[in-house]
Amino acid sequence: MRNRPGVASYSARMRKRAHRVRISLRRSGVDYFRGEGSDWVAFAGLLLTIPAITWGTLTNPVWCSPAALVLPIVAGGLLLRPASLLGLYATAAGALIVESIVLGPYTQGPVRVTPGTVLVVAACGLFGLLIAQFRARVGVPWRRGGTMLFDLRERIRAQSALPRLPKGWHREMALRPAGGQSFSGDFVVAARTNGGRTLEVLLTDVSGKGMDAGSRALLLSGAFGGLLGSLPPHGFLPAANGYLLRQDWDEGFATSIHLVLDLESGDYELLSAGHLPALQLHAGTGRWEEKSGEGPLLGVYDGAEFHPVKGALEPGDVLMLFTDGLVESADRDIAEGIDRLTGEADRYVASGFEGAAWHLIEACAKDVNDDRALLLISRRT
Repeated sequence: MRNRPGVASYSARMRKRAHRVRISLRRSGVDYFRGEGSDWVAFAGLLLTIPAITWGTLTNPVWCSPAALVLPIVAGGLLLRPASLLGLYATAAGALIVESIVLGPYTQGPVRVTPGTVLVVAACGLFGLLIAQFRARVGVPWRRGGTMLFDLRERIRAQSALPRLPKGWHREMALRPAGGQSFSGDFVVAARTNGGRTLEVLLTDVSGKGMDAGSRALLLSGAFGGLLGSLPPHGFLPAANGYLLRQDWDEGFATSIHLVLDLESGDYELLSAGHLPALQLHAGTGRWEEKSGEGPLLGVYDGAEFHPVKGALEPGDVLMLFTDGLVESADRDIAEGIDRLTGEADRYVASGFEGAAWHLIEACAKDVNDDRALLLISRRT
């Protein structure tokens, strides 16, 4: 038996409509959870939970307390925009009024709508509104806020990754933010230039620590990463100093040390902007030598000059760059911290400093409330 054309066309139209509705809902949900769409889906869902909670309270107030209305209110503070949130609050207030009328005066038992219940619901509503207004002012929904911070952290790590070195060279880096946080005022940018023959590494310590310095470190790491390799080595720190001065930050200075290493000969230059000296281990003597260029802090005054110091890494030699959080603390000065660092580093001479960076931070500055960074470059025998 054949289907009639009218029936077939009607069923086809219904399938198309259902498909369009399904696609529209899916797009709305995706846009919403990406922070780009309307909040009507969440608003409608939370509105429906209020009569459900009200019905549960009226039928069994022992298991479903009138204070359960704080659940959609708290969820609304995280999901909704302020305008929608006010509509949700009005609905919740109406539900409280209905519950108080049906259940009777609060003096008749503890499962009634008491003044304490109203106070708890109102307080949660106030905090939810403050959270929603903060999200609206920042312009980042809570659903995307954590993802954005995670993305920023991974970008900082990617920018700090050291390039692969040719055979005969070893490099590693460890970075430990203050207080166990994910963001640090210390960062590294590195690149191989001159056709891959030269390794340029910049270790920077931004004023402040942890989250306070993390946003400035992110901005500077992107800018410095763009400058590194685009300018002659001796022109990098003057350009970075000018860039930092143009930011006009209240706490806008930073220290940096710039390594320019020839991977074929082992010759290097160090340019310093108020940074701690580097330490070189001479394999022939087993002694550590401080190597430091001359130059002021970045972001202090215009026209600063930076004078390099030259050196060479022979087979078996090691060069360490680090920030002050690794060697300075309230109960010891920098000289004492450097002595401790070199003493601990001597233990890794036999192993070729494999995995030494992380362990050196653990041994020398495990509980220091400051950002700590350590970079190791060794030339194998």
